[in-house]
Amino acid sequence: MTASTTTTTTTSASAFHKLGLQTELADAVSALGYEEPTPVQREAIPLLLQGRDLLGQAATGTGKTAAFALPMLQRISQARPKPRETCGLVLVPTRELAMQVAEAIHKYAKRVGSTVLPLYGGAPMYQQVRALERGAHVVVATPGRALDHIRRESLRLDSLRMLVLDEADEMLDMGFADDLDAILKATPENRQTALFSATMPARILSIAERHLKNPARVTIAREKTAAGKVPRVRQVAYVVARAHKPATLGRVLDVEDPVAALVFCRTRLEVESLVETLNAHGRRTQALHGGMQQRERDRVMGLFRAQKADLLVATDVAARGLDIEHLSHVVNYDVPASPEVYLHRIGRTGRAGRTGTAITLAEPREHRLLRAIENFTRTKIEVATVPTVADLRRRQLDVTRATLREALLAGDFDHVKVVVEALTEEFDIVDVAAAAVKLAHAAVAGNGDDREIPAAIVHASAPDRRTAGGPAGDKRPASRQRRSSRAEGPTVRLFIGAGRQAGIRPGDLVGAITGEAAVESRLLGAIEIADRFSLIEVPDTLADGIVEALKAATIRGKKVTVRRER
Repeated sequence: MTASTTTTTTTSASAFHKLGLQTELADAVSALGYEEPTPVQREAIPLLLQGRDLLGQAATGTGKTAAFALPMLQRISQARPKPRETCGLVLVPTRELAMQVAEAIHKYAKRVGSTVLPLYGGAPMYQQVRALERGAHVVVATPGRALDHIRRESLRLDSLRMLVLDEADEMLDMGFADDLDAILKATPENRQTALFSATMPARILSIAERHLKNPARVTIAREKTAAGKVPRVRQVAYVVARAHKPATLGRVLDVEDPVAALVFCRTRLEVESLVETLNAHGRRTQALHGGMQQRERDRVMGLFRAQKADLLVATDVAARGLDIEHLSHVVNYDVPASPEVYLHRIGRTGRAGRTGTAITLAEPREHRLLRAIENFTRTKIEVATVPTVADLRRRQLDVTRATLREALLAGDFDHVKVVVEALTEEFDIVDVAAAAVKLAHAAVAGNGDDREIPAAIVHASAPDRRTAGGPAGDKRPASRQRRSSRAEGPTVRLFIGAGRQAGIRPGDLVGAITGEAAVESRLLGAIEIADRFSLIEVPDTLADGIVEALKAATIRGKKVTVRRER
């Protein structure tokens, strides 16, 4: 470690130590590369170390995991618990977030000796029971699985000192309200409780009033880009006809050469089709969507994090909670349903001071949606032309030049100089070098792609004239294509707080909207149904009316949460 690195680490450790953290934890977060506390950490850590209950409003990406995990670990280490005592419980809405939070806490805890265990549905119950028998000081769990273990008495909370509800609004929207009440009732009265939520609707405040004791209030605004400040994420869009999207994606990836890229698609069928196409062209690509078993999802994420796969093609629902450090590019294969979704997607790259690139493939009719996103984010999206064959060849020559330069700087080619000397007796030395570069280039670039991709003509408000069968390469069911294609103008996705477990089917959602909101079914777009919630595309201009109508109605006999997807 150099002197400058030592100074930086010491300075950052000191910044965390000033918040009241013990040396081991301050050193641990500094060793992980944290330079200074984020606003939510500066506000929340001292309050939680004092033993105060906390009601925090903070969005994903603000550093709230460390804000609650570090005080929790300090309080646990000071209590000197027995190996099998569970002293900390963190409840989160999704399996992916449970794994992510547990991994983060494990990294923080290495120097204080606390053990961490994630619990979530989709994993074998007997394995989790055995792990709980061995003991864990901190448990990170989804509400449903936590309640299962509490009822089995495999998760005992007699020694619980601190409870955290993370992303509480999402847990309520996903139908976990009853589970949360049951878990809270099973915890000791003298526990410390922290509740974090991106929004503070009346239901969240009601939970806080019932279960938190004189909580301190912390509100952290979402980070905004200052006027004139260059955003960390370079944003670029390519306008291209749908039939040419696969070829365009391949061309753009060739030119960009990402370290790792996350490609978002709207449906699982589109995910599977695109993965098949990309792998057929020699790319190391994996799929991630809601129809996969948890074991398969874990395998895919393991490959991607180990950099044994370069591309991850996913739906929004499946990608929730993912945090991939080496992600350099995010690609929107379609323009997202709303500006909020766009902002959430591109925020997965360019984190922690690193730069990132966000690429969007827009159909001609979607060009105006890019303007709506620009107005919402107050940043400029560069609309670029699809790289040509000449552009690709220039990029490949740049790669070849860089490869040769590295070889020249490294030296160690004495054993082949005899070949050069022999050839220069017969040919000009420049011709010999050019021939060698040509061979090296062929090895790096292969045969190359010599197909030009037609430029798309952008109309200000072009209607969608796709046929019922969809364009070539569109493998979605014809019924979904027809419904999506007739919905003109900007669309948004509505979140419905009920899914497969409540028996919800696509027909139930379409019937409720057409019956209660008097909206024609032809105007409704793609539908995704998960275990505890559903998503449906609707015209932006009709979204608020549909939300109000469904709030006053029932779906399959139940009142459910209905809102625009955040």
